[in-house]
Formats: sequence, C-alpha cells, structure tokens
Amino acid sequence: MHLDLTADDLGAAAERAVALGATLPEQPDPHWRVLLDPAGHPFCLTPFTPDAVG
Repeated sequence: MHLDLTADDLGAAAERAVALGATLPEQPDPHWRVLLDPAGHPFCLTPFTPDAVG
C-alpha cells in the first residue's frame, strides 16, 4: 500500500514526519514530499486533495 497524505504546509508536515522517524531522501518533484517510514516504505505528502487532481 502507498499513502499520499494531504498537507497545507509541506515543510512543516515533512519536519513532523522526520521527527517521528521518517527519512527525507532527495526530492524528485517540488509539489510533493516523498518520505520513507522507519521500515523504508515510501509515502508522500502533497498539497493536493483528491478533488483537485484529475
């Protein structure tokens, strides 16, 4: 399973995730933050909501 989580402030949300144990690898896209959970599984933070995409 892959999670895409909505966050208004990507920087603050990424900092919080890192404080909780995630790692922040090199970022491929400025509109998303791709992080890895402590087990190495990727998840994304985005400012987009499902209604705003597609």
